[in-house]
Amino acid sequence: TFLREMNRDVFTPRNLMTVGEMSSTTLENCQQYAALSGDELSMTFNFHHLKVDYPNGEKWTLAKPDYVALKALFRHWQQGMHNVAWNALFWCNHDQPRIVSRFGDEGEYRVPAAKMLAMALHGMQGTPYIYQGEEIGMTNPHFTRITDYRDVESHNMFAALRAAGRDPDELLAILASKSRDNSRTPMQWDNGKNAGFTQGEPWISLCDNYTEVNVAAALRDENSVFYTYQKLIALRKTQPVLIWGNYQDLLPDSPSVWCYRRQWQGQTLLVVANLSDQCQEWHPPHIKGQWQALLHNYGEVASQPAAMTLRPFEAIWWLQR
Repeated sequence: TFLREMNRDVFTPRNLMTVGEMSSTTLENCQQYAALSGDELSMTFNFHHLKVDYPNGEKWTLAKPDYVALKALFRHWQQGMHNVAWNALFWCNHDQPRIVSRFGDEGEYRVPAAKMLAMALHGMQGTPYIYQGEEIGMTNPHFTRITDYRDVESHNMFAALRAAGRDPDELLAILASKSRDNSRTPMQWDNGKNAGFTQGEPWISLCDNYTEVNVAAALRDENSVFYTYQKLIALRKTQPVLIWGNYQDLLPDSPSVWCYRRQWQGQTLLVVANLSDQCQEWHPPHIKGQWQALLHNYGEVASQPAAMTLRPFEAIWWLQR
């Protein structure tokens, strides 16, 4: 009742967009909060997909992501909200580790991994959110001392588990992977002092790779992660299937390949993404007609979807009209 009153008296008269943070809220509740009827919120955030590396719900442990579970969660929300309510799409925020460190690669494949994650997310229905630094592929800083951290949650965890007898090196490794401070380091603008963020002393140390990973370098490189994000934004403005299309997961049980299809009024978008740092064999579903390769993250790609070997973290969008 309160939200409806706020919407009627405050949001709607001012044509405001609103988003609600619904961390662990059910699909059914979010269908009500963000209903297309528009009498409460414009859209909702949920964080279910960012717990797929929490085995048995435990955050403070080192674990690989469960990509089958990740795809199942996106499928649940994409299909459940379709034509009913509106999703917010995101990988990262101020409370989450850097996504390319978490679900991608920080070394040789950092750039294709960052592009792949962007393409997999932006191909779905909803409003995408880009967290600062995500558009240049910023990574976790990998702090090595507890004094490097500022986040109270990280300090509390370290103190509590040390008191319980846990090894400090193990805890520091967990923090380097899971701490909220991983996404709170200064924005990396250039390769100068403090990455161009400030001439003063920043509140927290920078990520050591700022001399290579920064905005100035990204803008100079036509193949950088930044320009992939620009292309994604442009495509979402020109291809209606990205806004209104349904969602079908074509490889729900694969732990390494994410492949989904979206369809709307004669348009079909096919998205395939290699979630691993190894080559993966991919056999597309029954394909008819002519396709156009809309976007890809490697230099060359087949113009038509066909059986192929996907390179590490490779992603491709094909469109059929």
